[in-house]
Amino acid sequence: MVSKKEILQRAKAVLEVEKEGLEEIIRNLDSNFVEAVEFILNTEGRVVVTGVGKSGIIGRKISATLSSTGTPSFFLHPVEALHGDLGMVTSNDLLLAISYSGNTLEVCELVAILKRRNLKIISFTGNLQSRLANLSDVVINTKIPKEACPFNLAPTTSTTATLALGDALAICLLELKGLSSTDFRKNHPGGSLGERLKIKVKEIMLTGEKIPVVSVGTFLEEAIEEIDRKRLGCVLIVDEIQNLLGIITDGDLRRTILRYKTFKDLKVEEVMTKKPKVIEENRLAYEALELMEKHLITVLPVINYDQKLVGILHLHDILGKGSFKFTI
Repeated sequence: MVSKKEILQRAKAVLEVEKEGLEEIIRNLDSNFVEAVEFILNTEGRVVVTGVGKSGIIGRKISATLSSTGTPSFFLHPVEALHGDLGMVTSNDLLLAISYSGNTLEVCELVAILKRRNLKIISFTGNLQSRLANLSDVVINTKIPKEACPFNLAPTTSTTATLALGDALAICLLELKGLSSTDFRKNHPGGSLGERLKIKVKEIMLTGEKIPVVSVGTFLEEAIEEIDRKRLGCVLIVDEIQNLLGIITDGDLRRTILRYKTFKDLKVEEVMTKKPKVIEENRLAYEALELMEKHLITVLPVINYDQKLVGILHLHDILGKGSFKFTI
C-alpha cells in the first residue's frame, strides 16, 4: 500500500514538473507576445478562441477571462464552426487558436478558412514548424520540457502553461485598457447570481399548475391554448403516468404552420420533438444553465429519479427574474 509520504512526494514532483514548464514559457516569451497584445488592442471585433480536447477546455477558460477583464471574446468549437457556427465570426474579429501539436486537423481547417477571410490569426502552439504556426500571423511558443504524466502523454504541463499564458494576455490587456475595479464589477454583477447557481433545480423550478403540459393524444389546438395560458413558449407532452414523451416549442409551431395547410386535426404527438433535453431535480442550477447554453434553449423539463415529469425550468428562473438586478 502506498504511504501518505509517497503520495505527497508524487504530488510535489508533478508540481515541480509543471513549475519547470512555466519557467520554460517565461524564458521563451518574446516580441511575439507583444505583437499579439497589440493585435488584440487594435481589433474592432472580438477575440474568437478555438481548440479541441483539453486545448478546447483551456480555450474556454481563456475566453471567459478575456471577456470578464474587458476584452470581448467567445469560444468557437472548430467542429461546430465547420458545420454552421462560422456565421458567428465577423470580418472585424481576431482568432486565437490553441493546439500544442500545431497539427490538429479541425483547428487547422478552421484557421485556414478564416485566414482566407483575412482575419488576423494568433496561435498558442508548442510546434513552431507546424501547419498552425505557418498559418498564423503571430505564434506564441508554448513548448514545455515534458508533461507531468509519467508517460509524457496526458496534457498536463502543456495545458497549465497555456492557461497561464492566457492569463498573462488577459491581464496585460486589462492594464493597457485602463480597466478599473469599478469596470470589473460591471462585468461581475454580484455574488447573488453565483449563490443562486449553487442551489438545486427543484428549489427554483415551476411545478403543479404552472407547468405547461398536455397528455398524449391531445389535439394541437388545445396544446396551443396551453402554451398561451402558461406563457413559457412551450408545452410538454406526457403519458398517463407522467412519463415525458416530448415537447412542442414556438419553433415547432412555426415549422408546423409551414409544413401543413391546416392543423385542425393534428395531435401533439405528430409534431412534438421527442426525447427533449431534461435535467434531474437534484442537479444544480449552474448545470441547468450550462445545458441551456450548450443547446441554445431557454426551457428545461425537470424529472425525478423515476424519470417522471415534476417541473419545468426557464432561464428567467435561474437568473431570478426581476429579483436579480445587474449593476451598471
